[in-house]
Amino acid sequence: MIKFIAAALWICAVTLGAVFYSFQAAGQRGVGEPPKPMLGGLDYVKTDIISVPLIKDAKIDGYFLTKLVYTVEPEQIKKLSIPAPALITDQVYSYLYANPQIDFTKKETIDLDAFRKSIRDTVNARVGVELVHDVLIDQVNFLSKDEIRDNAIRRRRGAGETAQEMTKAFKQH
Repeated sequence: MIKFIAAALWICAVTLGAVFYSFQAAGQRGVGEPPKPMLGGLDYVKTDIISVPLIKDAKIDGYFLTKLVYTVEPEQIKKLSIPAPALITDQVYSYLYANPQIDFTKKETIDLDAFRKSIRDTVNARVGVELVHDVLIDQVNFLSKDEIRDNAIRRRRGAGETAQEMTKAFKQH
């Protein structure tokens, strides 16, 4: 019986020693590697569709439509007194109106890298800290005034045809 108790105490001591040693070894090496810049620690925030009317010769030429995703540190965004989407939207407007040379009908005048970098840098400069780490483009479109008019006409025609079909179906019953 004494041998059985001594063996049990020995097993408990060895187990405690092994656990203690493993915690000591893990503490010296660190628990893990620091997260990579694009793999953690940042929140990805999507904007709603931002619609900017583009004016040329005192007339609306079309609409620039974009949907952005930006990466921010959660602690920094909580400190803002202005909602981050409002800051991003303001910077999109500022960028497009500050660069009237951009012609959306010609792809070669559009520099998306400069657009993303400008949005990121100006928001960070305005806030005073590195709030936005990266700006990603989820969607970007340009609709001319003619395209908008054509789409509206098609919708009206489609709605008119649907109403006519419903009237015919109602008369048949």
